[in-house]
Amino acid sequence: MVVILLLFGVFITVRLGFIQLTKLGHGLKVVRGAYDDPNDEGDINHFQALTTALSATVGIGNIAGVALAIHIGGPGAIFWMWVTAFFGMAIKYSEVTLAQKYRVTNEDGSVSGGPMYYIERGLGPNWKWLAVLFSISAAICAFLTGNAVQANSVADIMASDFDIPRAITGLLTAGLVGAVILGGIKRIGYVTARLVPIMALLYVLGGLIILLLHADQIIPSFALILANAFTPQAGALGVGSGVLILTLRYGVQRGIFSNEAGQGSAPIAHSAAKTDQPVREGVVALLEPFIDTIIVCSITALVIISTGAWDMHHKTNISPADSTIEYVIDDPSNGNTVMGESLVFVDGVPVNGKMLRYNAPVDTMFVDPDEVLPFSGRVELTPEGPVAYADDGEIITTFTGGVVETATPLTARAFEIGLAPITGGGGIIVTIAVLLFAVSTSISWSYYGDRAAQYLFGFKSIFWYRLVYVAMHFVGAVTALTTIWAFGDVMLGFMAFFNIIGLIALSGVVVKLTKEYFQNTEV
Repeated sequence: MVVILLLFGVFITVRLGFIQLTKLGHGLKVVRGAYDDPNDEGDINHFQALTTALSATVGIGNIAGVALAIHIGGPGAIFWMWVTAFFGMAIKYSEVTLAQKYRVTNEDGSVSGGPMYYIERGLGPNWKWLAVLFSISAAICAFLTGNAVQANSVADIMASDFDIPRAITGLLTAGLVGAVILGGIKRIGYVTARLVPIMALLYVLGGLIILLLHADQIIPSFALILANAFTPQAGALGVGSGVLILTLRYGVQRGIFSNEAGQGSAPIAHSAAKTDQPVREGVVALLEPFIDTIIVCSITALVIISTGAWDMHHKTNISPADSTIEYVIDDPSNGNTVMGESLVFVDGVPVNGKMLRYNAPVDTMFVDPDEVLPFSGRVELTPEGPVAYADDGEIITTFTGGVVETATPLTARAFEIGLAPITGGGGIIVTIAVLLFAVSTSISWSYYGDRAAQYLFGFKSIFWYRLVYVAMHFVGAVTALTTIWAFGDVMLGFMAFFNIIGLIALSGVVVKLTKEYFQNTEV
């Protein structure tokens, strides 16, 4: 799916004459209100449509996704995120332009649009089945990835950092989300137009301060990214993990899923913008991947790389049975000896396999917090979980060793290191950003889901969908979501697949609308 999206991005970029370069300035002019007309059909202005969509795209992916890409694919993965964002701008332009052209006016005077409408109205009623499949996927995905997973992320942080019970966090955030979404798109647009700039400014400002403090590392960081894009060194996972295919894969994958180009979600928000020119909102939408990936993701990446956090081992306490730990025992067929189902340690180092945390090798293990006594013994892999035994038979419940972080903890550590010269608590910025990003994502995805519900079941279903959505937010906060996250990702993939079929089939319409608009508009 990722490959198909990227190939379409290249295709439509060429057909539109590299619109992301030639018309970027026009998009900025539109979003500043130069063409706003309160009498145009729609519910919100261009800026509110942009911030509503950005509140769903600028989020945890910018914090955790970038760190994960670097952790697995090495610094070169960021280059491929940039490439993906560049072509994603043309994809986003195309889907939003189509959403505006084929949107419909509801019985209450509001408007609805998105892939389900441009598939059915653009391709004809014989394609309604595809529009229905997209809507089902979007409604389910909104419940899960866009809502429950976000609530769970907030509850995780509040529980681990502040010891606040998950149920309390769930009630508070569900109440906040409900208060906003029950007011409809106008209230959503009002809130996101204020929340998104604040949360983005907080995070970006913190990142820029770090880059100023580490200005001498900015050019070397860019050089490392570019050098590793085509001839990657091993990432944090060890020798061989940073090969080109892995670097490219994680860069492209994280790039697409960060800015949501081609997934079909953002067109639903942009279809509500007040305008009588579909292309005008399209050029606003192409700003999203630029802001989300080229700016915000790049700041995250440069902070992680310039501070050295991306491959820095730091001391931490580890439980042998921690869910983040994986034990890999060498295969006897390779000539190594496996002592039963145990990983054997001598002087803190495994001798018949590896001990991994987040897929990265862990440094020498010690049994004391001062790292004086290296662990010698074995970790037995039992059905009840791993158990560590010292050579004298004592059960070891906690190791101390050097680890490399990933995802949100890696970004938080980079902020801690980066701001250390002037203040402590840099990780708090990341914590606050994650909280705001997660809540704003839930708010925006509620609109995507209720438009899908409306398409499937009619206008009266929206209120009930929103009520269930708020309830699901609370459930997500108090429930383990491994399976839900995986299922949500599948639904997200289906959304993109069904959407890309419509985009390919209607690409000629996008080209025609683009030519007509710019022939008759002074930019």
